[in-house]
Amino acid sequence: MNKEAFNPFRMAQTQFDHVADILELNEPTRDLLRNPMREYHFNIPIRMDDGTSKVFRGFRVQHNDARGPCKGVIRFHPQETIDTVRALSMWMTWKCAVVDIPLGGGKGGVICDPHNLSAREQEQICRGWVRQLARVVGPLADVPAPDVMTSAQHMLWMLDEYEHIYGNKFPGFITGKPVGMGGSLGRTEATGFGVVYTLREALKQLNIKPEDMLASVQGFGNVAQYAIRLYSQLGGTVICVSCWDQNDQTSYSFKKKDGIDLDALLKITDRFGGIDKDKAKDMGYEILPGDAWIEQEVDILIPAALENQITVETAQKMSPRVKVIAEGANGPTTPEADKIIAERNIFLIPDFLANAGGVTCSYFEQVQSNMNYYWEKDEVLGKLDVKMTSAFLAVSDMARKRKLYMRDAAYVISVARVAQACSDRGWV
Repeated sequence: MNKEAFNPFRMAQTQFDHVADILELNEPTRDLLRNPMREYHFNIPIRMDDGTSKVFRGFRVQHNDARGPCKGVIRFHPQETIDTVRALSMWMTWKCAVVDIPLGGGKGGVICDPHNLSAREQEQICRGWVRQLARVVGPLADVPAPDVMTSAQHMLWMLDEYEHIYGNKFPGFITGKPVGMGGSLGRTEATGFGVVYTLREALKQLNIKPEDMLASVQGFGNVAQYAIRLYSQLGGTVICVSCWDQNDQTSYSFKKKDGIDLDALLKITDRFGGIDKDKAKDMGYEILPGDAWIEQEVDILIPAALENQITVETAQKMSPRVKVIAEGANGPTTPEADKIIAERNIFLIPDFLANAGGVTCSYFEQVQSNMNYYWEKDEVLGKLDVKMTSAFLAVSDMARKRKLYMRDAAYVISVARVAQACSDRGWV
């Protein structure tokens, strides 16, 4: 497959074009929604610990704000590209719309590798990112949040810089903050729990009990860890996980036929989600190649790492036993692989529905920060469960009524809501 097929923004546009045809959108609406409203490219010069200077490339894309302020994460990654940022900003627009929260889609990133940067250097990048964008972001315009290789500490540095620039307190400027500094209880669990809330509802519709289903998970970061935890609490068993090894610069899968022990694995996992291979082997895990997670004899696959992981090539390796795919990652499945999944009648819970728990809880945090009032953890997770369940039922109902693939049904709901908002505002 050519490289263009793996361009995430082209993939996002292809998905949109397909749904635009289903909805019979007019040309102005298509033109407006298939490209970002605004995007910013900038340099972040910082002084390194050794006294040298280095320039990092940063981005912020605001895809659409017809339904409310833009909302979107900031990713630090050495392979970050503007097309990845564009795609994720578009997916965030649909994600906010599918769970019906009053926000639009945005996304930010910096080309860097936090593994090779000191805490002080990372802080300087965070503050530099905010200085470049302070005029176009804020609690009523664009609200960032953490993503791959960014954390609550990074968000707090960004908040501090924003408040320093404007000379006041704006806790609603950013989400994913430490709980003691305006963050929301339940935010850490939110994305992974959201994946499993939708998975639980899918299994109910399929009349299958979680305890009868084996699962394999790609990734071992925050999303994967909490998805595994809640799925295990429901009675399900995860037999395989995969993760990136920073030392070897490759990924590995860790398999245990009778089910992984999440708490034991967490004790041998670094802060970036990398599992110690030698210690895992001593604990009885079989160490397999990174893509082996998708080949396992399981009923459920949960891709919870990066985009473009289920392709035509990898989809053909899936066991005939697979019944459900719950996309914990953003854009893990290519359009070509979607066709294989649909032909095999695998029940797919699309990414911008399955992993919308994170942005939903970020919205809860934003509301709490702006009110200066905070909810208890059970209340947050209860509200999250209601939102995710309601969104899933709306999408599955649409899929049944119009005989649509689940991804198409989710897109139809999301795109229709955003297109209507644009029309109501008189933009198209």
